Formats: sequence, structure tokens, C-alpha cells
Amino acid sequence: MLLRDCLDSEPGLGTYPDIGQAAFGTAGRVVISIILYVELYACCVEYIILESDNLSSLFPNANISLGGFELDSHHFFALMTTLAVLPTVWLRDLSVLSYISAGGVIASVLVVLCLFWIGLIDNVGIHSEGTVLNLGTLPVAIGLYGYCYSGHAVFPNIYTSMAQPNRFPAVLLACFGLCTLMYAGVAYMGYTMFGEKTESQFTLNLPQDLVASKVAVWTTVVNPFTKYALTMSPVAMSLEELIPSNHMKSHMYAICIRTALVISTLLVALSIPFFGLVMSLIGSLLTMLVTLILPCACFLSILRGKATRFQIAVCIIIIAVGVVSSVFGTRSSLSRIIENLSS
Repeated sequence: MLLRDCLDSEPGLGTYPDIGQAAFGTAGRVVISIILYVELYACCVEYIILESDNLSSLFPNANISLGGFELDSHHFFALMTTLAVLPTVWLRDLSVLSYISAGGVIASVLVVLCLFWIGLIDNVGIHSEGTVLNLGTLPVAIGLYGYCYSGHAVFPNIYTSMAQPNRFPAVLLACFGLCTLMYAGVAYMGYTMFGEKTESQFTLNLPQDLVASKVAVWTTVVNPFTKYALTMSPVAMSLEELIPSNHMKSHMYAICIRTALVISTLLVALSIPFFGLVMSLIGSLLTMLVTLILPCACFLSILRGKATRFQIAVCIIIIAVGVVSSVFGTRSSLSRIIENLSS
């Protein structure tokens, strides 16, 4: 809602970077753009980890030798996923993938239904026990919660493209309400089923002999293939703007940049193959900025002469919550990642 108020403050504002420039000048645009692009890049790293984890659970004995190097199932499927998505990243026209990726909503709902089916109909692990509250992992959990509500980067674009902008609050309420309902249902059912043994992806906990499990896992596997190119495209296009104007017509430079980006996500995914902890790090370090801190900071800067004392107080409180959550969540996620790498 604060982002909407920023957009309405003056004509010509349509994106998050536009708001950053209106609030803090060119530096604000650059900083916000970098944060958004790093967040998108990190999501692509998560896609590689996701594919590697799920495919290696389906085919644990898959391995290959390349030039004297022995690749286990995790490394093998991470490499295969990278090779599979690479041609889609070379495409300039992503309209076909955009229609397919819209099925991601259906895919998410289908995976949730599979979890409930396995728990309630197949009665798998429904009596697992676990602790009600674990304060030690609260910072990591906050980062995960933040990641789950990280749609703010595109909210300005959605608002400016709406035929009836006055319905934006109702759209937000419906989206956040439905997401929260689905998240809460999965949290309760999943923890009731698997307790302390819950993996970073609950598809890894599902019994592989059940039909619903196979549907859930393969839906999870197929989904990122349609989203990777769309997620990486803005990052690639921003780097392509650095190509000299006399070489802009040559598609070879763009292919090299996009190929390098994809290969780099593979290397990062292999270096830090911890799906849940990487997600928590993204949520703590980047999402807290995009969703809590920056909207309030931009609002206070752009509308400093019009904001009421109540609005100013609420914004300061939200910024404080965002900063504390970001610091503790980032510190906790990084320490656990370093601990896992050391072991």
C-alpha cells in the first residue's frame, strides 16, 4: 500500500526502481535495481538446487564419470538441469514460456493437494511428534517467511497495468489471504506428518511408492524449467545494456552473457547446496529490504511533507522490525551455511 502511495505521488512512476529514484535520486534507482537483480539471480540458484535434490531422490544411483571426475546424483542432475535450461535462456521472445509458467499457480496447488492426500487419505506419518516452539531456529524461520511474501518487486508493475487500480487493495488482500491460508495448511499438515524429520523440501519426505508422491515430485521437478528463463531474463537484459552500441545487433554477445550467468548459478548451487538455508538467506538479506525497509523509507522520503504522525510512527516501527529481522536472520543463515560447509 505504501508503494502504491509512492506511485500516485507524481506522474511517470511505474516500477520499483522509479520509486527509488523519486525517493533517493540515481543512487536509489541503482541500489534498488541491484537488490532486485540479485534476488532474481538467487532464485535461479534455488531452482538448480531444487531440481538436483528432487531428481537425485528419484534416481539416487545415477552417476557419471567425466574426464576422471566422478559425479554423484546431486552433481549430475544439477549439471543436466543447467544444460536443459540453457537453450531457454538464449531466447529473446519468452512469450511461450510466460503462458506455460502461469501454470505454476496450478502446480503449487496440486503439490499441496498431494500432501493433504498422502496425509489424510494414505494416512502416512500423521502421528509424528515434534516440539511446539524452537526459538533457536526462529531467525532462519523469519527469513523463510520473508521469502514466501517476496512479491513486492512486481507490485508496482501490477498496479500500473491494472484496468481498475482502485481494486488494488482488494487484490492484495485476496492474494495475501490465499497464500497465508495455503502456507498455514502446508505447515500444519507437513509438520504433523513428518515432525522434526521434515526436509527442506517436503517432497523429499514423501514415500516414493505412492502415486500422489510421484505426482508431487514430478510437478515440483517440471515447474522450475518454465520459470528459470523468465527469472533470469531481467538480470541478463540489464547486463546486455553494457554491450557497446556498435555490437548491440550481434546476438553472440548476449548468448555469451546469458551462458555465463547460467553456468555461474550452477557453480553457486554446487558450492552452497542447502535449499532451505539459501532461501532463508535470500529472505533475510534481500526480501526484508524489498518488502519492509525500502517501501517505508521511500514513502517517508517522497511524502515526508504529507505523511501523518501515525504513518511516520508505523513506518519507523516496520523499518525497525525489518532491520532486526534482517540482521538476525542473515547472521543465523550464514552461520548455519558455514557450519554445514565445514562439516
